[in-house]
Amino acid sequence: MKKVYLLLILVSFSFCLSFMSSTYSRYVAGTTGNIDIPFAKWQILLNTQDITSQNNSQLTFTPVIETSNNVNSGTIAPSSKGYFDISINPENVDVSFSYAISLSIDEENLPDLIITKYAILPDNFQEGDTLQYSTITNNIIENSLYYNNNIQNFSFSEFTIRVYFEWLENDQNEVMDDDDDTQVGLDAADQETTFNISANISFEQIV
Repeated sequence: MKKVYLLLILVSFSFCLSFMSSTYSRYVAGTTGNIDIPFAKWQILLNTQDITSQNNSQLTFTPVIETSNNVNSGTIAPSSKGYFDISINPENVDVSFSYAISLSIDEENLPDLIITKYAILPDNFQEGDTLQYSTITNNIIENSLYYNNNIQNFSFSEFTIRVYFEWLENDQNEVMDDDDDTQVGLDAADQETTFNISANISFEQIV
């Protein structure tokens, strides 16, 4: 166990989001009258906020730090683990689409804080339920969702991606030594310190 003062590092997350255009094709044909075909809907909510009305949006989410008897609640120290949730609601989307979440961490100041895995929370999920985890390659989460015309009144469902992080301690991939960890704690004692994990999230129609 490292001899490190309690680290009062408040963790904050800044999400920079980018999107494709807000609507797609509308086709109108006419002979003796007009045949109007409506726009395919393209509206995506991210944690209940509509992010398709502008080219870029920025949201800040509060992470959940796992409780430890040895670390102050809401702060992180060596061996701390936590997660944050990204809720995506594409119920008003009428086209197949893909999404990509690119995660980045300030490795220069805290290289032992890493993204470890993620899970898509199932319907009716309750805290404590068993989850199926996926590993993250190059800090990127990506997937494609396809519109199903074989189902009457088909609609995409809201889903939540839970991303996990950890401050490595007693691990073969650990970069920081005891002195490095202690210095972070000393810096935090001098001034209120936050640490950022950024996620660039993009959505694109599949054609």
